[in-house]
Amino acid sequence: MSNAVSARGGDVNYDTTGGGYASLRRPDPRIAAQAHHLLGDARTVINVGAGAGSYEPQDRYVVAVEPFATMRSQRPRHLAPALRASAESLPFDDGVFDAAMAMLTIHQWPDKAAGLREVRRVTRGPIVVLYFDVDEFKRFWLIDYIPELGEADRSRFGSLHEFRALLAPISSRVDVHEVPIAIDCTDGFTEAYYARPERFLDPAVRAAQSAWNFVPTEVTERFVARLREDLASGAWDAKYAAWRTKPIFHGALRPVVAQG
Repeated sequence: MSNAVSARGGDVNYDTTGGGYASLRRPDPRIAAQAHHLLGDARTVINVGAGAGSYEPQDRYVVAVEPFATMRSQRPRHLAPALRASAESLPFDDGVFDAAMAMLTIHQWPDKAAGLREVRRVTRGPIVVLYFDVDEFKRFWLIDYIPELGEADRSRFGSLHEFRALLAPISSRVDVHEVPIAIDCTDGFTEAYYARPERFLDPAVRAAQSAWNFVPTEVTERFVARLREDLASGAWDAKYAAWRTKPIFHGALRPVVAQG
């Protein structure tokens, strides 16, 4: 057990790639409401891998930790500054937080098992992790165009079964929930644009989705060219037009709650 502050990052250097997260990865209020509900009655919360501060509740005492300066600098003024630390080495005493949250971050942790043990060490109650069930990516039309994107996330997340196995030693119970993704979702992760295919032509949008860093440049370029051509010709709409009017998409996003 160590309380030394560590700024070790994960598999993406957000100091060079994270500049657009505050504008393109804005928290969606419906996802936020579900996540905050899952925190229960916790009054003190640690947000691990806090990024630019998405999804932090405003009605509780939150301590945020984030290893990357670019992400810490994008936190809005109404949030307290984040501490420079990573999941594997949290500078806090045992059991000082009622609950923990880790929102779309655990795939960045260099050592998921060690990070989860450390989060449990400092947390008495539930650990809420917003996760992707990679086995469900196949339901998304985007994977028809670029299966390499799904393969990249599979290599980083692992399966939901594997994640549950990591949580089992530190949890009395693990519950998995589903997040309905709204057509106007404001958090620009990949599935958020299920009804807005044109958005994937924007390099800034792709830069705010870390999986693209693990797809070869030539593969991404072929994808963009093909999607642009299919949108212009009407081929995309001929096959996928129904996606434009789906009010909700039940995709791969999963809040996983590890009870203390």
